[in-house]
Amino acid sequence: MMKITGYRALRTFHDWGRPVGDVNGFVSSGITEVPVVVLETDEGITGVGMGSHQDIDRLYPALDGQDPRAVSMLYDRMLARVFKAGHAGATFGGLGTLDMALWDIKAKLAGEPLWRLLGGGDRFVAGYASGLDIALDDDQLASFYKTMAERGFSSGKLKGGRNVDDDNRRLGIIYEELRRNAAHPALMLDANESWNLKQAVRHIAAVEAVHDLTWIEEPLRRWDAAGHARLTRSIRAAVATGENLTGLEQYTPLFDAGAVDVVQAASVWGITHFLRVAYAAHSRDLPVSPVGLTANPAVAHAAAVIPNHLSAEVQDLGSPLGITIDVEYSDGGIVLGETPGVGVTIDEDEIATAAKTEASWLIKEGPHVRPDRAGLQLVAERAALPLA
Repeated sequence: MMKITGYRALRTFHDWGRPVGDVNGFVSSGITEVPVVVLETDEGITGVGMGSHQDIDRLYPALDGQDPRAVSMLYDRMLARVFKAGHAGATFGGLGTLDMALWDIKAKLAGEPLWRLLGGGDRFVAGYASGLDIALDDDQLASFYKTMAERGFSSGKLKGGRNVDDDNRRLGIIYEELRRNAAHPALMLDANESWNLKQAVRHIAAVEAVHDLTWIEEPLRRWDAAGHARLTRSIRAAVATGENLTGLEQYTPLFDAGAVDVVQAASVWGITHFLRVAYAAHSRDLPVSPVGLTANPAVAHAAAVIPNHLSAEVQDLGSPLGITIDVEYSDGGIVLGETPGVGVTIDEDEIATAAKTEASWLIKEGPHVRPDRAGLQLVAERAALPLA
């Protein structure tokens, strides 16, 4: 029996080439940390996971000495390992990173890319462009979506939610750039949990008076099933949410309340989680969209095999330092490669050069630190963000 014998935690970074963020804040340098985990076995085959180092030391004992091919069992074993303190939140990121590494090993042993191992027949995954673009000026915004239009994308998502006039103007910029590929490009708006219910209704109504909005993403706090249910009945656009739910059980209130129209799962939470969410959504005739494939490209392999995949978020065409990903971006989506495993190859020598780089999402100005009184203001507008 093959056995897991250890792991190595590495750290590299991604240079986006632009400031990245959302209504909550942004990283002006455009450089962010990318944690990497290499899972080792007694047969010399390693698995690569990307996403988080959170609580890896607590989770790893669930894997130590186990056969890495038993991915589903080991996923539940990791959940059980942290059951008492809870797997939700940041811990779920470490679990997802180890899960990716396990699937990488399993597919490498089979000599197949993961999408084929999982039963896929087509390596194309439909996608949409998403610039994490709150801090881009109008010219930068147009330039990003022009680049994505050149890759065939006909759908785009704007980070907004602060100012209706700005959102309408900027959605128009995206629309014009993507029109080369569709007479009526799909437009999405992401508010990143910044509103209360009535702010959401008023803001979306004003946007829908100008644009045919495909979906509004994370309009309210992630757990607000009643609010999302009221909202989706009050607007034309679909309500998309779920990327910050850490565990299948957290979706149940939203499903039961009829509160979500497009079910999302963040790629950083791993492959097994995405598959379970996708099939739970499929049982309710709901489409699924994975979020953030730059952070965890392996989930694109899972998206290729589920019956209810709608579109995957493509935020960037590059890859982190020392990381090679066997994918192409063309025809408005992701074309997965033939490399056995999840298609991620690492150069540890190159990654070592990033050791002294200061790069994090977790700065006080960044999108992962919630601003004071978000969703608790009479007026949502704030002064324009300064550009670096």
